[in-house]
Amino acid sequence: MSKKVQAIYLWWHKPVVGQELLQSLPILKVIANSGVAMDHLDLKLVASFGVKMANAPRAVSSSTADTGMALLLASARRLVEGYHIAISSGMEYCEADFLGVEVTGATLGITGLGRIGYKIALRANTFEMNILYHNRTRREEQEEQAVGTTYCEKIDNLLQQADFVMVVVSLTPQTHKLIGKRELELMKPTATLINISRGAAIDQEALVTALQTGVIRAAALDVTYPEPRPRDHALLKLKNVIITPHLGIKTHKATYMITEEAAENLLAALNGLPIPNEVLPS
Repeated sequence: MSKKVQAIYLWWHKPVVGQELLQSLPILKVIANSGVAMDHLDLKLVASFGVKMANAPRAVSSSTADTGMALLLASARRLVEGYHIAISSGMEYCEADFLGVEVTGATLGITGLGRIGYKIALRANTFEMNILYHNRTRREEQEEQAVGTTYCEKIDNLLQQADFVMVVVSLTPQTHKLIGKRELELMKPTATLINISRGAAIDQEALVTALQTGVIRAAALDVTYPEPRPRDHALLKLKNVIITPHLGIKTHKATYMITEEAAENLLAALNGLPIPNEVLPS
């Protein structure tokens, strides 16, 4: 079938697209990704074969933003720990000092106020949170005012002020280990780190140390590196961590919308029309 394949739909990074596959598909025209992040593709390599690429940003933004807020709330109110207490065989009552932290009125720092980050800000605004953001480029003033956000030109200022830091960046060489030992030490000891972007955006060994030594209060992670982490890794044994298996876009509606958006991209490319969500190599 290799001489007939004109399009590839990538689902969960499969099939793996490399030199060998590209060479085997002489009439390939387009690759459509099931999501927004493209760090699993060598964009310049694909483009060198004359193949166009597209992602599906509209479909994933709401479900991923929901996941970010769910992790924030679950960590703040210690829901996972509370669940295990509630179902334990010796449960008689919950200790009076089993306390979480307030979300209402707290400060949320968002690193990456793109499509997903902006929807997180919308949600956080309804929780009456103070919202800071750091981005490569500043949003328009009216966009900031619509969700009540304040721009931090330097990430350090955001880290020092935020009670919750949410990482919502695309993985690039510039954002690889964006949050490391230095950044964690800038955060408040009462702060929580939430990652819904890519596992490699955080130095996970530095995070383990920070959680073990009280540099920060807690972490909530929908992504790790690698996925899954080895079963004996220290990150999986800490009580002040919530880890979910990359659930960001996993809803019935989002899955349907992703496929629909990918189909639009594929059909446009195959019919010689502008691709709605074409991604160009940087």
